[in-house]
Amino acid sequence: MNPTFLAAEDLSMFGRDPWWLVLLKAVFCFAFVMLMVLFSIVWERKVVAWMQLRIGPNRHGPWGMLQSLADGIKLMLKEDVIVKRADKVVYILAPVVAAVPAFMAIAVIPFGPAGNEISIFGQRTTMQLTDLPIAMLFILATASVGIYGIVLAGWSSGSTYPLLGGLRSCAQMISYEIAMGAAFASVFLYSGSMSTSAIVEAQNGRWYILLLPVSFLLYIVTMVGETNRAPFDMPESEGDLVGGFNTEYSSIKFAMFMLAEYVNMVTVSAVATTLFLGGWRAPWPISTFWEGANHGWWPMLWFVVKVQLLLFFFIWLRGSLPRVRYDQLMKLGWKVLIPVSVVWLMLVATVRTLRNENYDFAQIVLYVAAAIIVILLLSFVVDIFRDKHGAKSAAGEAGSRGEEGGSPPTGFDPMAGGFPVPPLPGQTLPPVPRRPSRQERELIVSGGPNTDSDGKEASDG
Repeated sequence: MNPTFLAAEDLSMFGRDPWWLVLLKAVFCFAFVMLMVLFSIVWERKVVAWMQLRIGPNRHGPWGMLQSLADGIKLMLKEDVIVKRADKVVYILAPVVAAVPAFMAIAVIPFGPAGNEISIFGQRTTMQLTDLPIAMLFILATASVGIYGIVLAGWSSGSTYPLLGGLRSCAQMISYEIAMGAAFASVFLYSGSMSTSAIVEAQNGRWYILLLPVSFLLYIVTMVGETNRAPFDMPESEGDLVGGFNTEYSSIKFAMFMLAEYVNMVTVSAVATTLFLGGWRAPWPISTFWEGANHGWWPMLWFVVKVQLLLFFFIWLRGSLPRVRYDQLMKLGWKVLIPVSVVWLMLVATVRTLRNENYDFAQIVLYVAAAIIVILLLSFVVDIFRDKHGAKSAAGEAGSRGEEGGSPPTGFDPMAGGFPVPPLPGQTLPPVPRRPSRQERELIVSGGPNTDSDGKEASDG
């Protein structure tokens, strides 16, 4: 591969800080994530209230800004209940397993340029805790470990609904991480590195949201599925699973699951900013007329603004879209996102090869391929709605034939596999036996003439 198109992966500036500075930067990363979580909780309530023409939180602190602290205190003072059938060791460790890995990904996220060192108590250091040649693989690994907390919480609760929620989360993670990995691979091919600082440096001329728009769209969809947020919050669906994997949890353990969800929101937003939105770089109009926009402490401001915009996108989705069905969720992951991500990855690899051979139409090919992928996505959506409409029409025709005296609709046994299952489109549940009225029960007890047995005996006689 032509080295002129690769990002300069110089990690020599990392690993030179004294121990106290490493500890200080680690505390800063933790405090940054926690402050973002506290702000996101209040902001979500405010934005959703604004979208629904409500007031929102306005009691705790000025303008209700301390509402998230009040929620945390309330949850800590709640009674901590452990169900008898739970596996207590796993039941207690599951919230920790879900929350701790969510904080780890922020360690390799750059808040500023690696070459522009800042001074902290007289010590020159970078605005990043550390970096690795395989930093993005580290992020994928930590995100995958967090799912184990949800799965173990559902299994250890000793209840049916939490178990179903944990299984849903596991299946959701498998289907959506494949497409997420393919979206990451497109960035790796174009930047020539898996180091987060090198990926941001490679976006000096143009952000990857412009060069790789389909990868950005794929990651936006998959990151919503990874964090189990609406409209993909099937593991904790209140409509059919009560509360999902955390149904049997209360007090501080329940709060840790909520903390893990919001920390994951901040983490995936930071990753999207790093990979596609230029990371800590100032937006285009500002960077052109202000030379110092990407120096000093200013890069952290641009980074925080971009992360907040993505968090607003999470909140906007929750306030706008209804929850999808689980079969729709799996169909989107396996039949849409994975094929599109694989085809797009092959196109990106082809364009990279052509560009390394000094072809000038590489960007044109990328834009044309993006348009083709968008058309394919629209065709997938049209096919999904067409199949749904066809299934409804077939069910309506079957019902009308049954009413007209033709062939009755096909029934099925909901307990055939040992567990109750809902009917598929075109299938109907068997009729429920009608409970006799009180008068009929009295006639049956007294041997009255209106019972089925008496009528049958009278006809036989």
